Amino acid sequence: MDALAERVAGAGVGSFFVYTNEAHPGESFPHHTSMEQKMAHAAALRDELGVARPILVDALDGACHRAYGSMPNMTWILRRGGVVAYKADWTDAASVDSAIDYFLDADRRRKSGADLRPTRVERLEYRDRDRQAFLRGLERSGPKAVREYKQAFPG
Repeated sequence: MDALAERVAGAGVGSFFVYTNEAHPGESFPHHTSMEQKMAHAAALRDELGVARPILVDALDGACHRAYGSMPNMTWILRRGGVVAYKADWTDAASVDSAIDYFLDADRRRKSGADLRPTRVERLEYRDRDRQAFLRGLERSGPKAVREYKQAFPG
């Protein structure tokens, strides 16, 4: 996502990472009990994953996370004025890339005189699932997170 954000920054597209909570708390990264702890967890995530985009940290009670759907890895594209142009339950860089290119093209067409009107579309998309990479991410939180996930989702 950082590479995509860098690619479209010159077109006036901003990108932020919103750190909401630890989806799978464990011994190393437990459930947040203070904003100081939450800020430290966000900084560790930034450093470990090399996140270059600005990271916004949600309130301790998760108000932003709840307001935007409570899924663990969502992506939203908001147009100027706050109009929701895209939302995904799970972040997929290829899908976000395609959506941004679509909206940038629509903006170019509008500026050149095309009479475009908005419409809503909903579609099912498929993303690659890398279970091993996901489990490595769980390991970051600690053995408790791995154990609880495997108990909830065996196989």
